[in-house]
Amino acid sequence: MKQSLQLKLGQQLTMTPQLQQAIRLLQLSTLDLQGEIQEALESNPLLEVEEEGGNQSADDSADSSSSSSDTRSDNEAGKSKAESSSGETNPIDGSEDNWGDANVADVPVDSNWDDIYPAGPSTNSSGPASNDEFDFDSRNTAELSLQDHLMWQLNMTSMSDTDMLIALAIVDAIEPSGLLSVTPEEIHAGFDPELDIELDEVEAVRHRIQQFDPAGVATVDLRECITVQLKQMAEDTPWLSQALRLVDRHMHLLGSRDYAQLMRRMKLKEDELKQVIALIQSMNPYPGDSVAQSKTEYVVPDVFVSKKNDRWTVELNPDIAPKLRINADYAGLIRRADNSQDNAFLKDNLQEARWFLKSLQSRNETLMKVSSCIVEHQVNFLEYGDEAMKPMVLHDIAQAVDMHESTISRVTTQKYMHTPRGIFELKYFFSSHVSTSSGGECSSTAIRAIIKKLVVAENPRKPLSDNKIANLLAEQGIEVARRTIAKYRESMNIPPSNERKRLV
Repeated sequence: MKQSLQLKLGQQLTMTPQLQQAIRLLQLSTLDLQGEIQEALESNPLLEVEEEGGNQSADDSADSSSSSSDTRSDNEAGKSKAESSSGETNPIDGSEDNWGDANVADVPVDSNWDDIYPAGPSTNSSGPASNDEFDFDSRNTAELSLQDHLMWQLNMTSMSDTDMLIALAIVDAIEPSGLLSVTPEEIHAGFDPELDIELDEVEAVRHRIQQFDPAGVATVDLRECITVQLKQMAEDTPWLSQALRLVDRHMHLLGSRDYAQLMRRMKLKEDELKQVIALIQSMNPYPGDSVAQSKTEYVVPDVFVSKKNDRWTVELNPDIAPKLRINADYAGLIRRADNSQDNAFLKDNLQEARWFLKSLQSRNETLMKVSSCIVEHQVNFLEYGDEAMKPMVLHDIAQAVDMHESTISRVTTQKYMHTPRGIFELKYFFSSHVSTSSGGECSSTAIRAIIKKLVVAENPRKPLSDNKIANLLAEQGIEVARRTIAKYRESMNIPPSNERKRLV
């Protein structure tokens, strides 16, 4: 085979570092974006945070939060029109000639230390304000677990060495819910036979731990958990004896909501049984949850939507990212003809800083464009609620803003929109559609809202079955299968009809 040289021309899509950085910033959440910005500020000396009220040139700053868009409803055509207006984001043209004009404020030499850095709190300060402001212990205390809470009480309890050993094993076997993960027999079998520990000793220590706070811990099942809590109530509590008898003998009837059978077995009238059940339901089936509280996670919205002058306005959250600019002093040190190591370092960081600012600006513009388009499509939801949500998929927005569906998916993941109806992830506004008998379409979000509305308005004595809900939707022209109703109901954590049945 003869070797030869050939010249070919072709096109190939290449993921440049700039494009990779822009895509990565686009899919970051608000918290991750703040960490990325902080990392860039620490690693690149050419980047700095723009001080409030400071001077800046038109070529060295990127405002990451000053875009807005107006969306107005068209009454005649029945459609909405989005009007987008940019804020005062300065362009970045990539030139190297305009970096020496920024002014840097210096601290006057005759200023006092206390004028710049406020003095800390004095040791003899008093009053609730000062105590709350510098309560470092309460702000940095680790989260208390149920085991920690029980161990603290156990250390304050006088016990023999053998009982303390048993108590430690029991506390270690308690789940976060407060119930035991193993049976008392299994705890007893785990001890060394040479210790000569009897099962009765394990039960005695277990009953002692059940008196700890919260009431109902160290129990084996729901029946025992509720019984322990009821026995710790005052003896003169109304309907206490009836509640104990119901839990001990007829718990299965209460679980199946067979109220007619319960009234016959308990020999109670409907109003009396209702009060007994109310007392039982006031107990906590998972006592450990009252101690081991989960950490609250706060959502920071990326976009604010509000109605101003009969127009729906879309604005980026100005607090999600600081305003960045390129340090004019360092940029002014760059010399074009200098090939030294220091000058090359400044040039590289200057180019990276420009890429980063452009990527941030591109992220904000894309987020603004997609959010405005979503608001334009879902004006009816903003006006009337979930039942007016229109079916919408990624392809609809991608086609409207002339972007790829993967870009829309990235920009709507972990991004949140603050509306007068609450805070929603951008993905919330996307839903599949169900055809109606009139030839139109209804979104799955609207169907869920209708199901929830029907369940709230149902007769609690005779809850609506999934089949009945499907028939009610069919009367409104929405053809949905029974299994689809069950799927939507389960997604909203609505129990089936037999579990929703209760006394009025």
